[in-house]
Amino acid sequence: MASVQQLLRDIAAAPDGPAIAAIFDFDGTIISGYSATSFIREQLRRGDLQTRELLELAQAMTSFGLGNLGFSAMMTVTTQFLRGITEASYEDLGETLYNDQLARRIYPESRALINAHLAKGHTVAVISSATPYQVVPAARDLGIEHVMCTELEVEDGLFTGQVIRPTCFGQGKVDAAERLAGEQGADLDQSFFYSDSHDDLLLLERVGLPRVLNPNTRLLGIARDRHWPVARFSSRGRPSLSLYLRSAAATVSLVPTFLAGLPVYALTRSKRQSLNFSLSLFADTASALIGLDLNVKGKQHLWSHRPAVFIFNHQSKADVVVIASLLRADMAGVGKKEIRDMPVIGRVLETAGVVMIDRANSASAIEAMTPLVEAMRDEGKSVVLAPEGTRSVSPRLGPFKKGAFHLAMQAGVPIIPIVIRNAGDVAPKGEFVFRPATVDVEVLEPIDTSSWQVSDLNEHIREVRNRMLAVLGQPLEPAEKPASGNAKRPNPAKAKTKTKTGTKPPAKKKVTTAKKTAARKKTAATRKKALARPAPKTAAARKRPLKPRPKARPKSRADTVRDQ
Repeated sequence: MASVQQLLRDIAAAPDGPAIAAIFDFDGTIISGYSATSFIREQLRRGDLQTRELLELAQAMTSFGLGNLGFSAMMTVTTQFLRGITEASYEDLGETLYNDQLARRIYPESRALINAHLAKGHTVAVISSATPYQVVPAARDLGIEHVMCTELEVEDGLFTGQVIRPTCFGQGKVDAAERLAGEQGADLDQSFFYSDSHDDLLLLERVGLPRVLNPNTRLLGIARDRHWPVARFSSRGRPSLSLYLRSAAATVSLVPTFLAGLPVYALTRSKRQSLNFSLSLFADTASALIGLDLNVKGKQHLWSHRPAVFIFNHQSKADVVVIASLLRADMAGVGKKEIRDMPVIGRVLETAGVVMIDRANSASAIEAMTPLVEAMRDEGKSVVLAPEGTRSVSPRLGPFKKGAFHLAMQAGVPIIPIVIRNAGDVAPKGEFVFRPATVDVEVLEPIDTSSWQVSDLNEHIREVRNRMLAVLGQPLEPAEKPASGNAKRPNPAKAKTKTKTGTKPPAKKKVTTAKKTAARKKTAATRKKALARPAPKTAAARKRPLKPRPKARPKSRADTVRDQ
């Protein structure tokens, strides 16, 4: 069994440049489990899939699993239930499910492999039998430009209930890889393909460097016979009972460690010493229960310029343990007001000096943080908070709010950025269970704020954020362009729909069998646009209902064409 380190060494030994392709399957390879299951559950929850339709879906999937139904025929059965539904609503559903469910199922090891290939300048792609609505949000988040999937037929923005053939399965995956290699100038004989299933055997045989991840039993046997590297990841998937118990103990350990500080207070009458003792005890206790180790660079900056405002990128609830382990003493923090409603824990955190703020109300949040300025000036305490305001679903650094920077300016203290690389490996957003891991942390040099002016604050924030982005290896935020006179700025919404005077946009024609190639080209172009655009930001936009659709009875499975 190969280790992730060995797979990374293989990538490092490969030549640089786009001539080397790194192709990934999606379900079971990049994410744990099957994305289709999440889609079906959500459609059931919303009432967009009836019981009769679910039974037909289950029957088709079972027949496919037993080898009695080909993949294209199975997709024909499943796709007919989408007839009349808008493609836009299904794209929104994909974004919602990625943020709420699928993002936390990405294997950290697969993310590391993808990042290693991207760093080498390889042509990185996802080639999956799933639909783009399942894959594109994850590919965008992972920085993967090329996505080749099973495409569904769309007319006038509505699904027709048909699948575009050939589908991206079996030989279809090989054909997709050949097209990718031709377009990007890649050599498949020197390229990588990562997969978990024997269904991908043809493409595994086609590339020069097959890599088997989390294999099913049949593929494991084939890989052993052919001496292909095999790796199995345990960082995602169903946790053991032991992990549940340890995670619960780590979560509630804040309370007994706080109580353990009461004798210190009784003997010294110093609330500060009592809280410092409890904070250090909590950091050590929770870390031991989780199995959390820290690899810290720049430790000297944690103590060189206190008091200070420490800021960190927020990926995980494990960040609380990470920060407590780093700062240890004389610390105050900021938390969302909802924490106050947590039984016992909310009260403990407030007593410990955590200020609860309403993230939706900037004015009240700034007012609520006023005592922190006094704590820094009068008591010499430091303050720690996440300028993103909330946890992100991936390691990508989000936009910064201004509260931390106002605090530092008002108190006259430096800002010290803490970059946490991979806390999501321990507990991604939305996950209860903590998993053992080593988290890499870099503490950056203190940033003097004594000469900052409010008028230049946006530029200072951009500079600080770019320091953290550089450490994370993410694209830097460009400087704001100065306004050019009084020129009227175009309205992007209007610019999108503007057409030439006196002309109408051409009417969409029905896609016939003879035009499937053109349809594939169109969907591929559309897919590139989807990868380039940002994900929907508002909850309302992401929860657009999938209906309406006509009530015409869908074809029965018996009416579909079987293709083995």
